[in-house]
Amino acid sequence: MPWENNEDSGDKGSGRKRNPWGTGGDGGGRSPWGAPGGRPSPGPRGDDGPPRGASTPDFDEFIRRSQERLREMAGGGRPGTRFGGGRRGGPLPGIPWAWVAGGILLLAIGSTSAYRINAGERGVVTRFGQYHKTSGPGFHLKLPAPIDMVTKVQFENIRTTEIGSPQGTSENLMITGDQNIIDIAYAVRWRLSNAEQFLFQIKDPDATVRDVTEAAMREMIGRATLDNAIGPERAAIAEEVAQRTQEILDSYRAGIRIQGVDIRQADPPAAVDEAFKDVSAAQQDAQQFLNQARAYAQQVQAQAQGATAAFDKVYEEYRLAPEVTRKRMYLETMEQVLGKVDKTIIEAPGVQTYLPLSELQRRAQAARAGGGQ
Repeated sequence: MPWENNEDSGDKGSGRKRNPWGTGGDGGGRSPWGAPGGRPSPGPRGDDGPPRGASTPDFDEFIRRSQERLREMAGGGRPGTRFGGGRRGGPLPGIPWAWVAGGILLLAIGSTSAYRINAGERGVVTRFGQYHKTSGPGFHLKLPAPIDMVTKVQFENIRTTEIGSPQGTSENLMITGDQNIIDIAYAVRWRLSNAEQFLFQIKDPDATVRDVTEAAMREMIGRATLDNAIGPERAAIAEEVAQRTQEILDSYRAGIRIQGVDIRQADPPAAVDEAFKDVSAAQQDAQQFLNQARAYAQQVQAQAQGATAAFDKVYEEYRLAPEVTRKRMYLETMEQVLGKVDKTIIEAPGVQTYLPLSELQRRAQAARAGGGQ
């Protein structure tokens, strides 16, 4: 090192060492100012400073060794040479540290000033942590980080939040308007409508949607009866829940749009499910019997109306020709009454009115049977 003591070739025998300034260990020799005894010689002004223009080889050696150390630290080659070789000594060549630092700075600025937003995404830009703007799909520029920061969010994806379990692994019990208990499972579908509000207005979007939808569902189930909740009003309840959920989220400025609510299960609790199924089956049977009775009543009524219309037509004909109509009605009635009777009646002048043909046939059969014996 430039500060290490070197033994003088002429003083090896005496053991004296020279310091970097060329003076001996006992105060003898020459000082860096050229005066013997280690004291500087008086200058032209009479003080103890070095004479003007004085320069010694020892001080040049110190400067040379310092330059070599700087070259080694800068990676400029082996000690004692210039960058890339050459003669020893000479001034330290200039290193463009300012250009290197400027290039690194420009690279950092360029890499953090440009960003790209993909299709279906939105980029929310914050400046010093405060909202600045929202960018759509495409290539954009901004101030370098950490001045401007970009947060990308999926804007057009439909997200689904499940509440309850349609497979029956867990119960989601609610009380209906008629003081019954229902186990209900449903799903809410939603997407983003405002990226800024979505990021900064609510802390946990999924939990917020879940809590708000469940509150709206409990409100609607509390107004309906059990039969309506598991039957005809199921779709209407789902629609009302979606509307009520949207109203609450809008009041929160959540930046969320509800796409729909699907009720996937609405059953009584598992402990009484069988009894409710029996009751439901009995209600369905009763409804079926009522429908059959109504259908039969409508059929009989139609037949009566048809008979009435036919009688009205016969009456009109009777008013025009009473005797003919009376005779015709008599014959039609006798045909209906005696149509299936085993008798033959002939009504004509000089002919017996009633012929017991069946009796004659029986007698004939009996006579044949007796003769054969």
